[in-house]
Amino acid sequence: MIAPASLPDLGAYRRFVVAFSGGKDSLAALLHLLSLGVPAQAIELHHHDVDGQGPTFMDWPCTPGYICAIAEHLGTALYVSWREGGFARELARDEAPTAAIVFETPNGFGRAGGRGPAGTRGLFPQTSPDLRVRWCSPALKIDVLAAAIRNQTRFSHGRTLVITGERAEESPSRARYAALEPHRTSTLSRAVDHWRPVHPWTERQVWDVLARSGIRPHPAYVLGWGRLSCRACIFGSPDQWATLRLVFPSAFQRVAACEAASGKTIHRVLSVTQLADRGTPFPAAMLHLDELAQADDPAWRLSILADPWTLPAGAFGDHAGPP
Repeated sequence: MIAPASLPDLGAYRRFVVAFSGGKDSLAALLHLLSLGVPAQAIELHHHDVDGQGPTFMDWPCTPGYICAIAEHLGTALYVSWREGGFARELARDEAPTAAIVFETPNGFGRAGGRGPAGTRGLFPQTSPDLRVRWCSPALKIDVLAAAIRNQTRFSHGRTLVITGERAEESPSRARYAALEPHRTSTLSRAVDHWRPVHPWTERQVWDVLARSGIRPHPAYVLGWGRLSCRACIFGSPDQWATLRLVFPSAFQRVAACEAASGKTIHRVLSVTQLADRGTPFPAAMLHLDELAQADDPAWRLSILADPWTLPAGAFGDHAGPP
């Protein structure tokens, strides 16, 4: 049995906004929402493009296509948002404001921000639970969703429930998250709550839900990654960096070159090259050639349903990722 996570009165909400990375936990949260009887037409998937609709730098090229295939399969709306220029522009910011946010709406695209104080970045996000220094999460994900909600008047009409997929098992900091609380965008005139339905779940429960759905796991898991963070996540383990260097050498070199040019490494002590030297590539990354090709392809070409469905190599494995 799956433990309840402070189940809200779902009938009180007009819309359900799922912050959707395509990872196993956000997918399990979405599937759980549907299993509770929430109609697909009331659900909106909101995906934040870390690379800002530009050339791939940090993230998985296949993710936008993968989440689009899931939305089509389940019959939900999908909205994409991003910080202009993405990770690369924010990293290179020099005496300039943080870029504006672009968000998709039912009637086109909106734009917010971009007029703040000038500042200089030039430093990779630090591997810390402190979001003041781990700037990638707030600048490219959390603040992006908040801007999309705050700048659409439709969110002031009827209650909204935001759903995210954090689990207590992932880290001590995530264990302290509330399962149900007001969302950071909630005001007297805009009622928005935040629910983490899979917060008490184990990883086994998550994979069981995905197996029953038949939905193919994101290629990252099939290739050996245990979590769907960015492909070049700052929290990457030596094995992840070694795998990236072996099977996606150009992606690895972009990050390594950026480190060298700035004179500052992601992990402060070791460069990504030194980390990769200490790691061992995931064996699965060279065994699943169709998934390997798909992972590097922006166009989704595989069936979104896996037949037969099998537990991916990354399950219960390398869990390096944001705390």
